[in-house]
Amino acid sequence: MRTVIKVLRASEWMAFEATGAFAGSVDDQRDGFIHLSTPDQLGGTLARHFTGETELWRLDFDADALGAALRWEVSRGGAAFPHLYRSLVKGDVIATAAL
Repeated sequence: MRTVIKVLRASEWMAFEATGAFAGSVDDQRDGFIHLSTPDQLGGTLARHFTGETELWRLDFDADALGAALRWEVSRGGAAFPHLYRSLVKGDVIATAAL
């Protein structure tokens, strides 16, 4: 299984828990897809987009189970990043952890 990860801020995590769906952060909605990372990319994502933030949550997903809505596209540093072209739902989550 290939794991992909979404980092949520506390307010996003609480809304996801309450509604069972996540349509994306402000950045995700601006770009038209949900930004995800691989385990190897997570450190760079945290450093670039979440420096100084606290109360972050890590949500893990099975990349294969996300189906055709998951696309691998070239992004930061020429690396292929996972981008999801649909909302996340609770049933997609395989693990969570506070960061």
